[in-house]
Amino acid sequence: MRIFDYQQKKEIEVSQYNQKSLSFLYQTAMGRFLLKGITRPWISKIYGKYNNSKFSKRKIPEFVKKYQIQLEDYEQKEYENFNEFFARKIISEKRKISKKESDFISCCDSRVMVYPIDKNLIFPIKHSNYSISSILKDEKLASKYKNGLCIVLRLAVDDYHRYHFFDSGQIKKNYTIRGKLHTVSPIVYNHYQVFHENSRQVSVLKTDNFGTVTWIEVGALMVGKIKNHPIEKFQRGEEKGYFEFGGSTIILLLEKNQVEIDPIILEYSSYGIEVKVKMGTILGKKKKMKKKSSK
Repeated sequence: MRIFDYQQKKEIEVSQYNQKSLSFLYQTAMGRFLLKGITRPWISKIYGKYNNSKFSKRKIPEFVKKYQIQLEDYEQKEYENFNEFFARKIISEKRKISKKESDFISCCDSRVMVYPIDKNLIFPIKHSNYSISSILKDEKLASKYKNGLCIVLRLAVDDYHRYHFFDSGQIKKNYTIRGKLHTVSPIVYNHYQVFHENSRQVSVLKTDNFGTVTWIEVGALMVGKIKNHPIEKFQRGEEKGYFEFGGSTIILLLEKNQVEIDPIILEYSSYGIEVKVKMGTILGKKKKMKKKSSK
């Protein structure tokens, strides 16, 4: 799979996690039959319990080797289980946070794509059209994002799996939407309305610089839990929470005329190519409104 690495400023080839298994599950009749069982949240909970057990420690060395994890970037400690390692904390110096209030930064390590939301509250991914109303289960809230932007940040298994606030502000509302758990791998987008079906946590943020932003954490296949901290007011760069094992996704909904996204990210998104970024990468700038000339 081809992606654009923002730090290296070049296109690179990356392999998808468990690509053969995903192809079997989502592209064969037998696989789709098995999916009816394994996409149930209780299956993911059982696997999550194993990853929280001491027996799962044995998975860590192989995981580090396979995904070339740079351990020197993370806090040095003895991990009690695999989930604790998977949600490892990074050394703060390894992720720079811009102090400019006008800089719109990435909230996590991820593969990012940006989509315009049309007047009908629809945005396209691959061969699927997604309805903001269906994702949020709240038509009044969805209406705020007409002609705005949808930012999809997909975390791969080798990414840093904690996520941080991109601005200061206050959480006005939190709610949970129950559902099935599909993987968020691009291979699945052609077969399922992933974001409509997956379990998700929704937070409505009143930010200091970017208006009202709705933040959605999307659970994925074999993710035990989405872990959010009990926060009301937040500061730029503060940790919001983390994912337990499995790649997962964060969706940010931005109102119209709030942010101008980096042209490189917009260009690659228009080609359907993800851009690899780190937490703190500047994705765009606060949009400057043109002053009306007085006559």
